[in-house]
Amino acid sequence: MTLYYLNTNQQANGDYEVHTGSCTWLPAEGNREYLGQFSNCRDAVAEAKSRHPSWYRINGCKYCCPNCHTS
Repeated sequence: MTLYYLNTNQQANGDYEVHTGSCTWLPAEGNREYLGQFSNCRDAVAEAKSRHPSWYRINGCKYCCPNCHTS
């Protein structure tokens, strides 16, 4: 199981990105939300989307969650 976090700062392209706890691009503590432990990034992204239904562009970091990176 891997720890996942959501970057609460919207990226320049409009995305909010999900990161693993060991990602080089993991945002500072004040700019992230702990999502929980998951066996894959798809479940972590789904959790983030369920918590923030009005944030339309949530996806995975292209570095630590390439299978969930959509833009």
